[in-house]
Amino acid sequence: MKAKHQRLTLVLLAVVAVIAAGLLALSALRDQAAFFYAPGDVAKGVPVGKAVRLGGMVEKGSLKRAADGVTQTFVVTDGVAQVPVRFAGIAPDLFREGSGVVAEGSFLADGSFKATNLLAKHDERYMPPEVAGAMHKSKSLAP
Repeated sequence: MKAKHQRLTLVLLAVVAVIAAGLLALSALRDQAAFFYAPGDVAKGVPVGKAVRLGGMVEKGSLKRAADGVTQTFVVTDGVAQVPVRFAGIAPDLFREGSGVVAEGSFLADGSFKATNLLAKHDERYMPPEVAGAMHKSKSLAP
């Protein structure tokens, strides 16, 4: 075998190894990746029961606490649509009405969202990039 053929064989083996590594990484991430949705995306269809993230602003006047003290219901909006959210647990200290939130959980069959974790913004200027992008697309983000 000529040296030229040996180099070509090594290059082909390297390409096959890189593709195999990429496929293995994608298959490992398939179950771990959580996709992000804005409330306006719900009308387009969302996966029911699959772990996803929902981001937007907590609508003012929508936050209600249940008698058990740990269950909270509120509405997440992006200025276009609203999604009712139910969360049972300890909310972050910065979680409040009118602030940005990213809720991790899953959509229910009725279009509502059951959150298992809440991520609140940490100052008045910060907004998660996914939320800012979704609100910018819907033109509901104030300049």
